[in-house]
Amino acid sequence: MSYQYGRDQRSEFTEKVVHLNRVAKVVKGGRRFSFSALVVVGDQNGRVGAGLGKAGEVPEAIRKAVESAKKHLITVPMVGTTIPHEIRLKKGAAKVLLKPAAPGTGIRSGGAMRAVVELSGVKDMITKSLGTNNPVNTVRATIAALQALQTADSIAQARGKPAEEMERLIRRGRKPEPEAPAPEPTVADQATAEEPTLAPSGGPSGRNEAGAS
Repeated sequence: MSYQYGRDQRSEFTEKVVHLNRVAKVVKGGRRFSFSALVVVGDQNGRVGAGLGKAGEVPEAIRKAVESAKKHLITVPMVGTTIPHEIRLKKGAAKVLLKPAAPGTGIRSGGAMRAVVELSGVKDMITKSLGTNNPVNTVRATIAALQALQTADSIAQARGKPAEEMERLIRRGRKPEPEAPAPEPTVADQATAEEPTLAPSGGPSGRNEAGAS
């Protein structure tokens, strides 16, 4: 279940409720219900966060989730309208795969991952959930994968190299491994190559001789 929930239209963040869960606690007088809400917030411009809230009423649970999500915002590095590189990440029982896509591809994602990708501001990306279907773990793994992305500038700064050199290495790819030199021929090989080849005994001359006898 995923739908937008906005109380204050003036806010710069868009809120999307990904999952609502009702929990029943059995007490002496019957059952007592409480609710938990998983909410994703983002400004669709590179910042996104997720939070989980629990309360006795649905609006209060959503409010707590929104406050928690705004306290845990991350910045998503982007190259144009997609992510810098492919990434696989495992967090708990959730495994996610994020792949960059060409402009115009759109967001190929579903479930809880789609809410995170849309509110992060990424326009072209392919995602796949390879682990659990639990929305809480899937959202946390997606947030962690987006946070682990790195651009060429950040890698160049960490290595103390210019960004142009890192971009050139990325475009060129990995250097091919040098081929092993061919072994030099030995004396025995040279002698074998110089020996004349003899005609087989069962050739045409052999058959003529047999017929003549």
